[in-house]
Amino acid sequence: MVATSWAARLKAGLARTRDVLNTPVSELLLRRKIDEALYQELETALVQADCGVAASRDLVLQLRKRKAEDGEALKGALKDAVTELLSPLERRLEVEKAKPFVIMIAGVNGSGKTTSIGKLARWLQLQGKSVLLAAGDTFRAAAREQLVAWGARNAVPVIAQDSGDPGAVVFDALAAARARNIDVVIADTAGRLPTQLHLMEEIKKVKRVAAKALEGAPHEVLLVLDANTGQNSLAQVKAFDAALGLTGLILTKLDGTAKGGVVCAIAKEKPVPLLFVGVGEGIDDLRPFAAREFAEALVG
Repeated sequence: MVATSWAARLKAGLARTRDVLNTPVSELLLRRKIDEALYQELETALVQADCGVAASRDLVLQLRKRKAEDGEALKGALKDAVTELLSPLERRLEVEKAKPFVIMIAGVNGSGKTTSIGKLARWLQLQGKSVLLAAGDTFRAAAREQLVAWGARNAVPVIAQDSGDPGAVVFDALAAARARNIDVVIADTAGRLPTQLHLMEEIKKVKRVAAKALEGAPHEVLLVLDANTGQNSLAQVKAFDAALGLTGLILTKLDGTAKGGVVCAIAKEKPVPLLFVGVGEGIDDLRPFAAREFAEALVG
């Protein structure tokens, strides 16, 4: 029941992206013979859905190899090709290898970082894990207050300071987690652009502090991406990965964008695992990424 409900919500969330593909994938495939002009129109539609030029070209190349005889067969082949492209991004978050298991969250301002932390905490609780949040965004008071509110909503403790060094907050949070026998620590960090070099240096320092406080930490470094930014998301993945060594991604706000195809661009050009996708504002609207499920929702 839950899986069906989530699949339906994911499909509804990707409706705007799917609409970009509707003409070539639905109407044209049902009406016309499969010829070179159709392949070209399909490639254009994939690019418009922000799949990226390289991924769009690759997907159409795969379709040509499959030599579908009619529109429905080609639509099914497209789902298969998208699934194959996205499958390397699929990875389950496993938090059992350390205690506390430390997850560091990064992203640009407005990407949905703090909200994603609240939803991730909820998801971990549903897996039977105890969670503690570290309010490492010491630049924006509203971010700290928002994280505290999410903590209260989930009955999750939050370690915060009124001001000061984000590294110190993370250090204190890890000490508190050990003392309280907490399973997972999720550390927020201030939003920053990859071009803000001094802030990128600071987030590297936070990572180093975590490593000194607990051997092996952080165990996951996740970048939160706003799907509305389209191809700019790919640039963010490359920049933050170069600075931090990303282990995974969280893609938010898929329900408000026509650019959900950017997942294909990431898979083709910078295949950092996509751990979670979000399609709404609700506390349960963040779920693990599944390639086939996403392909079905994207193509329709």
